[in-house]
Amino acid sequence: MLDLHNVHKRFGRLAAVAGVSLRVEAGEIVGLIGPNGSGKSTLLSTIAGAYCPDDGEILLDDQPIGGLAPDQIFARGLARSYQDPSLFFRMSALDNALLPARGQRGEKARHAPFRSRWWGQERAHVAEAAAILSDLKLEARAQTPASDLSGGQMKLLEIGRTLMGEPRLLLLDEPTAGVAPSLAYTIFEEIERMRAAHGLSFLIVEHRLEILFDFVDRLYVMHLGQVIAEGKPAEIEQNARVREVYFGA
Repeated sequence: MLDLHNVHKRFGRLAAVAGVSLRVEAGEIVGLIGPNGSGKSTLLSTIAGAYCPDDGEILLDDQPIGGLAPDQIFARGLARSYQDPSLFFRMSALDNALLPARGQRGEKARHAPFRSRWWGQERAHVAEAAAILSDLKLEARAQTPASDLSGGQMKLLEIGRTLMGEPRLLLLDEPTAGVAPSLAYTIFEEIERMRAAHGLSFLIVEHRLEILFDFVDRLYVMHLGQVIAEGKPAEIEQNARVREVYFGA
């Protein structure tokens, strides 16, 4: 589904991403780990269109997306979340969940004045968003401003909100950052449930390795802008280079 070939992203003399190649197959949960400053978040931003790659190729379903605008990449089925939740904090949880719905007729000038043209679609979108919130155990908070949710609830809302955009591949940047350990595990259980229920694929940056290793199919390890290891969790745990980078062992 996602293929990167020798991708580079530089900021002046800093090579934040220096020749990264990786892949995510349909239906996979793939982890991306590495010490702080290794280039993981920059890589996600480059894939999602926030940055234009300086070199290399990014393919989604064998079609190049490197250099496309974020909205164009989103339209092709790739969505992302952020380490710090990117929500509209004065809007309710339900209204946040409704934002990514595709093809909203009420947003078009020729339809907006005529309620009959969009009201049925709007009701269907509300029902779908409410079902997503229910799956995430957020139904009781549907009318709560996003600013009043807990950190873990904000993370769940941001992940769940992406489903309204009908994505096929999600890039998640530290989905459990700042979340209590018990809820962190719940977030990954929801990710696994979303894969099973919707056939989604995931590329996940995460520092809580003890949780991540329980859920991913494969992992890539980055250090100084490069991939230094790839494999299943058991293989990565035993990799001498990875242990050196993380623990100095």
